[in-house]
Amino acid sequence: MANFEAYQEYQRIEDFEEDSPPGEEDLLVHVPEGLKDSWHHIKNLDNFFTRIYHFHQKNGFACMMLSEFFELVQFLFVVTFTTFLVNCVEYDILFANRAVNHTGPGQNPLDRNKVTLPDAILPSQQCTQRIQEDSWIIFLLIMAAIFWIYRLVKVFCNVLSYWEIRQFYIKALKIRMDELCNFTWQEVQDRLINLQREQQMCIHKKELTELDIYHRILRFKNYMVAMINKSLLPVQLHLPLLGSVVFLTQGLKYNFELILFWGPGSLFQNKWNLHPKYKRSGNRLELAQQLSRVILLIGLANLLLCPFILVWQVLYAFFSYTEIIRREPGSLGARRWSLYGRLYLRHFNELDHELHGRLGRGYKPTSKYMNSFTSPLLTVLAKNIAFFSGSVLAVLIALTVYDEDVLTVQHILTAITVLGVVITITRSFIPDEHMVWCPEQLLQCMLAHIHYMPDHWRGNANKSETRDEVAQLFQYKAVFILEELLSPIITPFILIFLLRNKSLEIIDFFRNFTVEVVGVGDICSFAQMDIRRHGNPTWLSEGQTEASVYQQAENGKTELSLMHFTIKNPHWQPPQESSVFISHLKEKVQHDAQSGPTTQLLLSEAPLCTSLQSNESATVPDNLLASVLAHPILTASGLQGHDHRFIPPSTTASAAASVLASLSTSQVAHTNRGHSSIHHESTMYRSDRTIIDSMSNSDSHIRSNALQSEFASAEMSLHAIYMHELHQQNSHPQRTLGQSQSTVPMRDLHTNTGFQPHSGFSVSTPTPVHLGGWQEEEEEDEGDQEINSGSTPKQGTGSSC
Repeated sequence: MANFEAYQEYQRIEDFEEDSPPGEEDLLVHVPEGLKDSWHHIKNLDNFFTRIYHFHQKNGFACMMLSEFFELVQFLFVVTFTTFLVNCVEYDILFANRAVNHTGPGQNPLDRNKVTLPDAILPSQQCTQRIQEDSWIIFLLIMAAIFWIYRLVKVFCNVLSYWEIRQFYIKALKIRMDELCNFTWQEVQDRLINLQREQQMCIHKKELTELDIYHRILRFKNYMVAMINKSLLPVQLHLPLLGSVVFLTQGLKYNFELILFWGPGSLFQNKWNLHPKYKRSGNRLELAQQLSRVILLIGLANLLLCPFILVWQVLYAFFSYTEIIRREPGSLGARRWSLYGRLYLRHFNELDHELHGRLGRGYKPTSKYMNSFTSPLLTVLAKNIAFFSGSVLAVLIALTVYDEDVLTVQHILTAITVLGVVITITRSFIPDEHMVWCPEQLLQCMLAHIHYMPDHWRGNANKSETRDEVAQLFQYKAVFILEELLSPIITPFILIFLLRNKSLEIIDFFRNFTVEVVGVGDICSFAQMDIRRHGNPTWLSEGQTEASVYQQAENGKTELSLMHFTIKNPHWQPPQESSVFISHLKEKVQHDAQSGPTTQLLLSEAPLCTSLQSNESATVPDNLLASVLAHPILTASGLQGHDHRFIPPSTTASAAASVLASLSTSQVAHTNRGHSSIHHESTMYRSDRTIIDSMSNSDSHIRSNALQSEFASAEMSLHAIYMHELHQQNSHPQRTLGQSQSTVPMRDLHTNTGFQPHSGFSVSTPTPVHLGGWQEEEEEDEGDQEINSGSTPKQGTGSSC
């Protein structure tokens, strides 16, 4: 009996061989008493961790299920209401094309010719007869009913699944539903990691790391980010007059994922393993032909379903945006981050809420940069159209005020509405005469948040070519709506005629950039943020990387992603190669900070710097960023400091290094844990610490999650600025000749500090970095001015400063 009770504490894993590496199929897993729920061994950890994340981000079970319910209701409403409008309304009566004579008893003679809304609605029997006589309507209703039933079943499954997640939060993570909104994702993630030590959710590893969880949640998204980074996706369209256009919509992205990840004939045999045949190079041509056939079939299916999808897109857009456009016509002129922009700017291993927060902080500076471009021709046309439209509108309003019977005139309300919309749209093309913009400063401020920028933007911020490339990332809402409406038509042709030609490149990409990680499965190798394998020598990894040009991530994505993940997850311990890179970066920051401006000086310049960047309501982190970006301009202009002494010229890199050296980040202290020379309590950067301490102690809520997140974001922004500046110096050293430089190359720093690179690393020669999908422009002349050169910026035309 005792043996039987002991056996009850163990459960043999027999049904999950496909999730178990060879040799672990008969692994015995100990399940502690009291935790014998269904979480001791989870077959699909990708789906489980993803649901845990979505459950947290969507604010719990009630909010999620209410959203699912209303999605069903919305679809039912759109189909029913559209059918009613098509078959049950007598439009001749509604538009008064046919007279209606009310001759019923007790009817007022004056109201006999007055049309009411019920007069234009057909009786239910006549409406039903119309629907039954139209076979096309019946076919569409049957298709809609099948899809709605499918959605209903899916919602029911989601209810059961997320109810289990709710129980997991309450029982395993000890988080009540009324307290869920008080927990950040990092806190939930810490509890998941601690729970793994007590209860083996994953049987392949005794302990989970933050990176393991990110890999599970972002397995396929990391592949998409890598393919965007290597210019494999999306397919570019070369259109007459418009030139090269990046076209990526939700429908096209869905088809990419269907073909590559989870659809029939996809490259993955399950959610976590690439099919073994795609890991071998012997039959790559045959596999490319097979993938080409799959793409062709998916493209033909899209072509067949195009009419139905197009009708739905038009109806949904009409019901969603018509009222908003009527109420706020200028909303079409607002901008949003394009789907391509979200993938291009996304770090490896960056969760959705982290990306949305970062791009949200970059929305205002990017909008200001795009608004700094005006067309004189459009301005003249807009002013005159606004004048003529306003004159006519003023007369109509005056007549209406004088006698309200004017409103009964046919189409008078339509004219007033159209004129109001025209005036609102034309005013958006008229710039503010009193606003002065600095494109280079705005571009640098934008870079601080979006973290990625091609080299040829530097010094060309006031050129229309740069603006057009930014517009591919930051598009008009009207362009977004138009692309989504055209997506059902364009997507089949992209799949059939363009994507098929890249079948061999896709096969090679997945073979060359897929690695198997114990306890995680097959992941994109770029997601490991391995400096040795995917580092770029011009991005501070010279002497530490063995990557060829093909293996290097473009635009410093490996290095920037590593710093972002380290800052966002301070308890994560990076591998040896990553630790070496972070240590070298710290040493270089310390060196550059010695000749940089003090943090007190930067903060004292904050009001002037925020004014220079047109940032009216800046927080303390924003003030730091503004001071770092504008300080080189202020010192180059010969202005005196707050103590009336001359401020020596400095670069943006040295200013960023000075602030970074003042920040005590527990993230990097954790990365150095285990090294005898740096203790856990020691700070990453040690110069001029007092101002940050006083700034932190002045606020009793400094340790709140929101403020900690703001300072972490500011720190990453400073790292992005600093690393981009050093990359420019490494890539274009001739541009910095004759300038006051306080920085030294990374390779010289090793000898100065006594830190030797790992013996296994080989030095690679710097190579130019190309933006995915965009061609590098020729190098500017040596006389071109830069924001970090210490000289006055080049005077632009129009609204440039």
